[in-house]
Amino acid sequence: MFSFAPSVFTGVPRYALALAAFSFQIPATVHAQTGAAAWQVGAALDATGTSRDLALGSRDRGLGLGHSDISAGGPLGAQLEARITAAGHTRHDRLETEFEEAWVQTRRLPAGWQLRTGRFRSQIGYLNEQHPHADDFAQRPLLHRAFLGGHWFDDGLRLNWTAPTATYFRLGLEALRGRTLVRETAAATNRPGAITLSARAGADIGRSQSWQAGLSYLHNRREAQVEEHDEAHDHAHTHGAVYSGRRMALADIAWKWAPEGNSRQEQVRIAYEHAVVTRINRYAGPGDRHQAGYLSAVWRFAPSWETGIRADVLSARAPHEESFEDKRLRERSVMLAYKPTHQQTLRLQFTQQRDRGGFADATHAVQLQYILNFGAHAAHAF
Repeated sequence: MFSFAPSVFTGVPRYALALAAFSFQIPATVHAQTGAAAWQVGAALDATGTSRDLALGSRDRGLGLGHSDISAGGPLGAQLEARITAAGHTRHDRLETEFEEAWVQTRRLPAGWQLRTGRFRSQIGYLNEQHPHADDFAQRPLLHRAFLGGHWFDDGLRLNWTAPTATYFRLGLEALRGRTLVRETAAATNRPGAITLSARAGADIGRSQSWQAGLSYLHNRREAQVEEHDEAHDHAHTHGAVYSGRRMALADIAWKWAPEGNSRQEQVRIAYEHAVVTRINRYAGPGDRHQAGYLSAVWRFAPSWETGIRADVLSARAPHEESFEDKRLRERSVMLAYKPTHQQTLRLQFTQQRDRGGFADATHAVQLQYILNFGAHAAHAF
């Protein structure tokens, strides 16, 4: 049985600790007895060197630990399955750890329904539900760093319905606490603090192409407290939105091409996301809103090599009591990745930022990232 220092997991919900204790007591003989139905354990290590701190950046200058985790998942009988993930990273030269996932969900509800409860990453947008170490770039887009704290996970309930059709179509509802999205509020709020609605569709186009598109909506009942400091020198919080509001609408689309479906030899991946945040606070008018978007393209030109570019834009109205300040930032990234095996990635990335108002710390940076995966990991999204 594993033991952890109490200070590491301060404030972790009791169900997360209970599920963790249960998962680590599962005997090693389960795999031999049940085959594919066994629990599986995996880990990911992300080590990255960064030449400069980027505006709204999620990585410190120098060598640091990126999003790294240990994860275990598998069945709980015939009707349920579960997953627990403990994650860690360095921020401001300190190691921060947390339970990122600790959920249970149904496996066999009728008519395409599925229910999940516990702590999990929200399925809003295209990238958020994906593990950051599975991304194509060393840092998440500005949209996710500014509006979702990099990757938003929370405690709550999820209900999904998948249509029984050849074309993939899913509707989803999440009721979440919202505390990891907005840490400090201007006033007390009732639970749930955040509700998301999402719709997602996708299909194949012949043997070589596929696409997926989604619409998401966030109703956030937690109005962020206005902090009196110079935001131009802030970096993205470990978790929590830098710029938030009561409403967020998000659209995304992704397209992939591989000759005859053989993505191992060659593949092109294009993704686009755009979000609009409104009702920033009680003083905001109709024209006070945040917007962000990105367009990325990645080309696997050989079995072990990929290259990609991404263009990001951010426009925000930073609140200061009853007034607002315009802030605009552009970011361009180019990367080259070497993947000798499915478990390893060595990525070199250059990022150039341009201050269009309010981001005096906009700069450029070179990042060298190494990712190593061990054991089994949850399947990656489209």
